[in-house]
Amino acid sequence: MLYIRVDANETIATGHMMRCLSIADAAKDFGEDTTFIMADERADMLVKSKGYHSVILHTQWDDMDGEIEKMLDIIRKNSISHLLIDSYQVTEKYLMSLSEETKVTYIDDLDKFIYPVDTLICYAAYYDKFNYASKYSDTKLLLGTKYVPLRREFCGLKKKLIHDRIERILVLSGGTDRMNVLQQILDAAVSFENIHIDAICGIYNPNFDMLCKRYDSCENISLHRSTDNIISYMQSADVAISAGGTTLYELCACGTPTISYIIADNQIDNASWFAENGVIALAGDARKDDIDTNLNEILEKYRDSAYRRMLSEKMQQIVDGHGAERIASFLL
Repeated sequence: MLYIRVDANETIATGHMMRCLSIADAAKDFGEDTTFIMADERADMLVKSKGYHSVILHTQWDDMDGEIEKMLDIIRKNSISHLLIDSYQVTEKYLMSLSEETKVTYIDDLDKFIYPVDTLICYAAYYDKFNYASKYSDTKLLLGTKYVPLRREFCGLKKKLIHDRIERILVLSGGTDRMNVLQQILDAAVSFENIHIDAICGIYNPNFDMLCKRYDSCENISLHRSTDNIISYMQSADVAISAGGTTLYELCACGTPTISYIIADNQIDNASWFAENGVIALAGDARKDDIDTNLNEILEKYRDSAYRRMLSEKMQQIVDGHGAERIASFLL
């Protein structure tokens, strides 16, 4: 049995949970089941809909030190030999306490402190900025984009066909979109001639009904609630506009030319790396920049099909989609 400690809710959205579900799916392919350990029940329906077991701690998701004793009890009662943890809320005390009872693997992309764990995973393209090798002598390190934990449908995708014209644009805003950036982008997209816009609202986005009413009369805009078939939208899009989280790696696997924007501090390094390396253009930080103007300028450049083809080839060289399989194989 694989055990994973992770949460999802209206504040932290679903990114951590979705990548852990991908690892669980890969573990299932190896014949191993997974139990998810969560602070509360807000993501329980999602976990069970995927066919996995759950343990609810009934604790505060943002106070992990307060759950240490409960976690230690669960580890002992279930004889957990290896625990995967994915949360920005961990503390040195929390990881140290659990590491004294079991082997702990932690997924990181912030380098907040020296993590007292058995194994550290950082699949971020910018992982080398953290100089992990110089900081960890006894910790196993799984580093780089070969470990990006994507769902199995993103494995080994064919080279993307690039059309001469941009006919479909996919807009993605993450799980919550508390700043309502989706509306900001769609207001600008209304004027796009001969281009159809598919906009995906995250499961915790509170604005879905309002957005449906606002764009009900716009024939070139289709709004969709969080979908399990997002890969089909990514593959059919000529260009994607996305927040700068893990979704960028999914789009890389698809080879869909993408424009990113930042809506949280933990996206800055990711979006910046892709922009600086000429892979995914960055429209700016939605919290302070005029991303509408930047989006329009970048889209003009993307109208060149040869340029989009070059970007697509770069993207698919970065991610092969087998990261979850590699992580699961290591954990098991």
